[in-house]
Amino acid sequence: MFDSDSTTEIASPFVFTSTNRGHSPEEMAEMAMNKIMVVSDTAPPVIKEQALAHRERLKEILIFYMERMAQSERTTIWALMKQQGHEDMAEIIRRL
Repeated sequence: MFDSDSTTEIASPFVFTSTNRGHSPEEMAEMAMNKIMVVSDTAPPVIKEQALAHRERLKEILIFYMERMAQSERTTIWALMKQQGHEDMAEIIRRL
């Protein structure tokens, strides 16, 4: 016979909105971290501090690579615009 006394906590949802722009790498990294890692409020202080430090480091890494990805995507769009003869549009995208 099994007897289980367990409880489940559901994390509060986070909503990120923006006006007249897309989300920044920092906002996207925060959204990703909310899915990747949750640190319990009831964790022992030493473990909680370690987990929060690890979470921040992971977030910094995500931001770094998201910024590089955005630049790479602009480079790809720039090249496609130039190949199709849209030098004026390509120059606008290059300056972003």
